[in-house]
Amino acid sequence: MGRRSIALLAVLLLAGACRREPPPAPDVVAKIGGQEVRYARFESYMAGAVGDPDTVLASDVLTALFDQFLDEQLLARLAADRGLASAARLARQPRQLVSALLAQEPGEPTAVEVAAHYAAHRQQFARPERVRLRQILVADRKAAERAAREIAAGTGFEEVARRESRDASAGTGGYQGELSRADLPPGFADTIFALRPGEVSRVVPADYGFHIFQVIERLPAQVAPLSEVEGEIRAKLRQERADRRLAALVRECRTRYTVLVFRRNLPFNYEGFYSDSKAHQPP
Repeated sequence: MGRRSIALLAVLLLAGACRREPPPAPDVVAKIGGQEVRYARFESYMAGAVGDPDTVLASDVLTALFDQFLDEQLLARLAADRGLASAARLARQPRQLVSALLAQEPGEPTAVEVAAHYAAHRQQFARPERVRLRQILVADRKAAERAAREIAAGTGFEEVARRESRDASAGTGGYQGELSRADLPPGFADTIFALRPGEVSRVVPADYGFHIFQVIERLPAQVAPLSEVEGEIRAKLRQERADRRLAALVRECRTRYTVLVFRRNLPFNYEGFYSDSKAHQPP
């Protein structure tokens, strides 16, 4: 090889070396569009997602969390690019930026959509037989029998409950709400569901005290009318719409922004979405 060829090769090698990016700092775990993402930000994200800092997580769980973290960073960047906030908020408040991005789309279901969902899922709103119930709970049998005698003599159940019951419901006259058999301990269900409206039970012993029950009303098994479950349906449809919108935005972000993950700087074996193609590998 002539001197001129050797010199040209040296120049080309030097140029290639100059173009090669230096290795990232040890705490840099990713780049999004050329901007470094440090491990401390992922640690903060994990603290909010997991709660207990001493929890030991497997690599597959950490991988899923890291993908969610990167998705959130991408969504926040998209929100900033669309003018929903200044770039300064990007690192400080990514979750609020994501919320602002989702809020751009109208998400309130129409009355027609609510009615259609109710018609298609009517059996999901079936309600078993229930009772509206009051109870008195006292610590010993003598107190329970004394309360039972007062009620039998004509004193109102609610009055006796407020004065004698040790249950948290004493202030409401012992009111327990609407309960089905499945909501009650098996030992109580037969006794309670044998009572007629207004009827008071015998003293019922338990491991933690003695009960007296009164059934206020019996409610037959039925499918709840639309008017009762409309709010529940609206919340469900609103959440489903938000989930679909979020998934679409994530797909858009993943094609719009370049993400580079430095797996060597992660303290776990990352095998997530952003390691699927060579475009996401470190240089």
